[in-house]
Amino acid sequence: MVKKVIEPMACEGLRTICLAFRDFAAGPEPNWENENEIVDELTCIAVVGIEDPVRPEVPEAIRKCQQAGITVRMVTGDNINTARAIATKCGILQPGDDFLCLEGKEFNRRIRNEKGEIEQERLDKIWPKLRVLARSSPTDKHTLVKGIIDSSIGEQRQVVAVTGDGTNDGPALKKADVGFAMGIAGTDVAKEASDIILTDDNFSSIVKAVMWGRNVYDSISKFLQFQLTVNVVAVVVAFTGACITQDSPLKAVQMLWVNLIMDTFASLALATEAPTEALLLRKPYGRNKPLISRTMMKNILGHAVYQLTVIFALLFAGEVFFDIDSGRNAPLHSPPSEHYTIIFNTFVMMQLFNELNARKIHGERNVFEGVFGNPIFCSIVLGTFAIQIVIVQFGGKPFSCSPLNAQQWLWCLFVGVGELVWGQLIATIPTSHLPCLKEAGHGPGAQEMLDEELAEDEEEIDHAERELRRGQILWFRGLNRIQTQMRVVRAFRSSLYEGLEKPDSRTSIHDFMSPPEFLLNDHTHNIPLIDDTDVEESEGARRPPSPPPPSNKNNNASHRGLHPALASAAGTTTPAPARPLHSMETSL
Repeated sequence: MVKKVIEPMACEGLRTICLAFRDFAAGPEPNWENENEIVDELTCIAVVGIEDPVRPEVPEAIRKCQQAGITVRMVTGDNINTARAIATKCGILQPGDDFLCLEGKEFNRRIRNEKGEIEQERLDKIWPKLRVLARSSPTDKHTLVKGIIDSSIGEQRQVVAVTGDGTNDGPALKKADVGFAMGIAGTDVAKEASDIILTDDNFSSIVKAVMWGRNVYDSISKFLQFQLTVNVVAVVVAFTGACITQDSPLKAVQMLWVNLIMDTFASLALATEAPTEALLLRKPYGRNKPLISRTMMKNILGHAVYQLTVIFALLFAGEVFFDIDSGRNAPLHSPPSEHYTIIFNTFVMMQLFNELNARKIHGERNVFEGVFGNPIFCSIVLGTFAIQIVIVQFGGKPFSCSPLNAQQWLWCLFVGVGELVWGQLIATIPTSHLPCLKEAGHGPGAQEMLDEELAEDEEEIDHAERELRRGQILWFRGLNRIQTQMRVVRAFRSSLYEGLEKPDSRTSIHDFMSPPEFLLNDHTHNIPLIDDTDVEESEGARRPPSPPPPSNKNNNASHRGLHPALASAAGTTTPAPARPLHSMETSL
C-alpha cells in the first residue's frame, strides 16, 4: 500500500488521506474520548490523493526572488515526497542543483550532539544547501531561522524573512528580520508577531515588497547624491568668493532659491520614481552597507569638480569672455551686474541637468531611461526652468539679477548640458581605479562590529538584571506588607479569641509555603532587597505605638483590649516554627 499507492501519489504532489471505518456493537456506547481504543481494527475503504495546486504566478515570483539574490526555502509539515514535488513545481528545486531535502527528524539528528544540544557548526554545514524541510515542527522552523541569523560562515550576516499563518509560527516570525503574516488565513498571533501583513496571501506580494523596499532605498540615495553635490559647490563658492573678492557671487535670496531647488523640488522629483523590474536584477545590499556608496562618492566629487571649475572660471575670467563689466569689487549698493547674474544662472542650469544624472546611482549610462514615465519629475524640472527664466529676466534688484540676452542664455544652457557629457566621462572611470575612494563607502570592520555586538549584549544583560532586581524588590516589598497585616490580624484574634483557639492551630500565609525547597537561609540576607524608605516604614511598624487618649468612658474597654494586641503585633514576636516567609520577614 505504501510503495504502490501512497508514495506514487506523494511524488506527484498529492496529499494522501486514508478513509476507514469500524462497526461497533449495539450494546453500551464506547468511550469516544479514548482514542487508542476507538482508532483500532479499522477497515480501509480507500486512499485518496488531494492536490493543492500551485498558483500560476508563484513560479515566476520565486524565479524573480532567486534572480534578486534571495534564496527561497520551504518548511512544511507535508510528506517529504509531496514537499519535494511541490518545490519542483514552484521552482525552488532545479534539476541538477546540489540541494538538500530533509525531514524534521533527520534535520534534528544532524544538528544536535550526543547531549541533544544544537551546535552552530553542524547547522552551518546544512542550511546553505537546505531547500526543503518536511515533516517539521514549529520548533524546527524557529531553530532554522535562528541558526541562519547566528551563522558566521559568510562575510555578512544573513537577512532572513519568514512567512507564516499559524499561532505556532509566532516565535519564528518574531525571530526573523522580516516577518510576513497572511492577512486572510493568518491568526491574530501571527499578525501581531509579524512586520508585514500580506492582505492577499500571495507570494508575489513579497516580490512587490522587495521592489518597493529597494526603490525607497535608492530614492534616498539619489536625493543624497544630488543634495551633497549642490551643498559642496554652493559652500565652496560662497566661502571662497567672499574671501577673495570680499563679496559672495551667490547672494542671499539666490541661495534661498537654490536651497528650494535642492531640498523641496529635488526630493519630490527623485523620490517619486516608480519601482521597476530592473531593481530585481542586482543582489541585495548588505546590512552594514553605508548609504553613500563609493560610486556615489565618485559622482559627487566628479560633478563638484566640474561645477567648481566652471564657476571659478566665470568668476575670474567671465567678464573677458562675454565682454561685459566685471562684478568683482563692486560698490556696496551698486545695481546687479550681468557678470554675477551669468554665474548664478549657470549654477542653476548645471543643477537642473545634474538632476538627470542623479537618477542613476549604480553607474548606469542611460540617464533618460524611464524619465518620461515620471510626470512629477518632468513637471518639476520644466517648472524650475521656467521660474529661473522669470527670476533672471524680471527679478531685478530683489534677486540681484540683470536681464541676459539670448547669446548669454545659450552659453548658460551649453555649460549645463555639459553636465550630461561629464557624467558619461565619470561613468567610464572604474571605481576600483580610484585609490582615494578605496576606504570610502565601507562600513565598520568586522572587529568593530563584534565589539559593538558584545557591548549591546552586555547592555541587554545589565538591563535584564536590573529588571529582575526590580521585580525582586517589589515582590519582597509587597510580601513585607502582607506579613505586617497578617501579624496585626493574628494579634486581634489572639486578644479576642484567646480562650477559644490555641495559637498553634491558627492558619496563616506561612502554611502555604512549607515545602522544604522554599526554605531560605537566615544568614544570607546581606543583599538589600528593599529601599531605605521601606526599611524606615518597617521599623516604624515595629515600634510600639503610644496609647491614644480615650474619647469617652464607653470606649475604655475596647482600648484596653486593643492596645496590648497592637503592642504584641508591632513590638514583640512569638516563637514560631522555622517557615520560609517567617525567616524572610525576620531578615527584612
